[in-house]
Amino acid sequence: MNNPYASTLINLDSFKHIRRTTTGDGFCVLTFDRPDSSANVFDRATLAELDRHLDLIEQDAALKGLVLTSAKKNIFIAGADLHSLANASLSEISSLIEFGQKVFNRLAALPVPTVAAIHGAAMGGGCELALACDWRVASIERETKIGLPETQLGLLPAWGGSTRLPRLVGLPKALSLILSGKTLAGLPALRCGLVDAIAPKEQLLETALRQAARGKSHRRAPWYLNNWFVADLLDLKLYRDLKRRTHGHYPAVFKALEVVLESVSSTEAESFAAEREAFLELAQGEASHNLVRLFLQTEHAKKSPGADVLPVRRTAVIGAGVMGAGIAQWFAARGLPVVLRDIGPEQVGRGLATIAKLFGEGQKRRAFTATEVRAGLDRVQPATGEVSLANVDFVVEAAVEKMELKKHIFQRLADETGPNTILATNTSALSITDLAAATRAPERVVGFHFFNPVHRMQLVEVVVGRQTRPEVVQRAMQFARQIGKLPVRVADRPGFLVNRVLMPYLVEAGRLFEEGARVEDIDAAMLEFGMPMGPLRLVDEVGVDVAQHVARTLADAFGDRIPVPKVLGSMIEKGALGRKTGTGFYAYKGKHIAPNLTVHDFQTTFEAGWFTRQELQWRMALMMLNEAARCVEERVVDTPGEADFAMVMGAGFAPFRGGPLRYTDHVGAEFIVAEMDRLVGLGLKRFAPCELLRRMAASGEKFYRKEEEHDQHAKRTA
Repeated sequence: MNNPYASTLINLDSFKHIRRTTTGDGFCVLTFDRPDSSANVFDRATLAELDRHLDLIEQDAALKGLVLTSAKKNIFIAGADLHSLANASLSEISSLIEFGQKVFNRLAALPVPTVAAIHGAAMGGGCELALACDWRVASIERETKIGLPETQLGLLPAWGGSTRLPRLVGLPKALSLILSGKTLAGLPALRCGLVDAIAPKEQLLETALRQAARGKSHRRAPWYLNNWFVADLLDLKLYRDLKRRTHGHYPAVFKALEVVLESVSSTEAESFAAEREAFLELAQGEASHNLVRLFLQTEHAKKSPGADVLPVRRTAVIGAGVMGAGIAQWFAARGLPVVLRDIGPEQVGRGLATIAKLFGEGQKRRAFTATEVRAGLDRVQPATGEVSLANVDFVVEAAVEKMELKKHIFQRLADETGPNTILATNTSALSITDLAAATRAPERVVGFHFFNPVHRMQLVEVVVGRQTRPEVVQRAMQFARQIGKLPVRVADRPGFLVNRVLMPYLVEAGRLFEEGARVEDIDAAMLEFGMPMGPLRLVDEVGVDVAQHVARTLADAFGDRIPVPKVLGSMIEKGALGRKTGTGFYAYKGKHIAPNLTVHDFQTTFEAGWFTRQELQWRMALMMLNEAARCVEERVVDTPGEADFAMVMGAGFAPFRGGPLRYTDHVGAEFIVAEMDRLVGLGLKRFAPCELLRRMAASGEKFYRKEEEHDQHAKRTA
């Protein structure tokens, strides 16, 4: 619908970040539009500009109301400028928080009704701006997401969000949003009470102006949701739940719980002061530093370097198993036609059923509409025999991990495809260079390693073979971004990066089990360390047979440094392959999971309780730290940051620790080398530290020395 006010918009002032217009019947519209950027963010300059606009609005007695909106395609306001925040001193952060609260408080105190017209992401400070308004109207489009994700960055809402949200929706709902950091689309936000109305994007401004015409809002959550009794009950329940889920590693959620609960029995001024103090305390912590850095790395990985590469418009997947079907579904869901090929109709049929199931589950989660599901399924072209691939831009092979079979497939693909078709393999460990050598077009072969499950794991390892052309690598990296994945470029070495670092850790878990440690203790130790899943449970999820295959591939390359646990072979002989067979290190019955008591028959010794949790943690964690350092030493990746990013995104390495190399810096290479030498002295030669770690221990060097010096300088000048 056309905007009925469009013809009466009068330009009064011109600003750099925020445009001001006024409707013919006296309503002011402020449009956020950060120049040379696809997103609006709050930095000091934008806040100062908003402050000047408020000066003008306060002086204009003729104005009937104010609407805040955005000119960006998919962003209302994405929150604070984290780049500047990450490099700010403590005094600068304190000043920014105080200034933001002052500006938003001025907005909340305006005598005229105020409305936030939200289309796109309203995150963090963008949501807090909306909370300072009388009314909030959101578009019904999928791009609209509203929330306070600060706890995911190790922080908490401090521009009034921790104070205003519970007053608006009540403590239970406010804490659910703030502690989880989750975002809501327009309709769920309406049901929650976070917004007051929803409308199609085309009618958003019109709806907001009508809302402003209703006058000031005095909506508050009922008293029975915001009182000391409810606060005490929530404190008892939520503190216990948070402790269980986080093992105390994420201080932001506990501090947010404290500040929000106290807000209901405090004045606004007292609550705003508590927000500021808590934010500054958290901003100095290691967890926040690491989580903010990871967020910035994620944003960087999403951005194209600007290289002019051929686009990918048509795709094909060879192999319709679990991984192949998952990849094909992901391509189709992103609007790409995809040929799904396998050796027979039975295999292809199973693949199509998997794709349909994935789309169905996505529809239940409201990731897809029914129309989008039908369109996605229509993009999948099943093929059991020869089908032309001459016009396909990107082919990915996802057959079983057998080199000879893969070589045969790639020999044919080189002949079946055009000269610009990228030939990719989803192998998790086999050599890209050896595979490419079997084709007539080795320069077009690249590794494109997805992680399982494809629809949940964001990382893709782009593996560069010895003859892979640079432009093929660039296209593969750009294609990963095109389909919403986060690419990391890695060299063609056994295990690449993630599996190479992860496998020694899993192998050590198996060795500890063989030496008498209980399954529950091994997994609990690493859950307490911060991993999302215990190592033996992960082996079950991957498949004991798959884990043994990858371990053997690495053992062939690295010898005694990665000894394959005998327990894996024994379990395979008994058919205990993990979740897929119902038994592994655990027994699976529906949703019920319990340790498999019969698995202890595979232990070579049994001395339950001999290992402390700390000993278990160190033996497993040290294997990851050492191998990650080796990958930097051998230039598997170009920088420590890429290694850490890949391990967090691809293996779930404890995010609050920042990655294995960031954690090495935190603990100190000298201490780590001493611990590894101690274990070597006990006869565990596989713990011998790599030369890079030895040099760092001797010299005091760090992986992130320059960044550390900057942080120290910032603190000294605070």
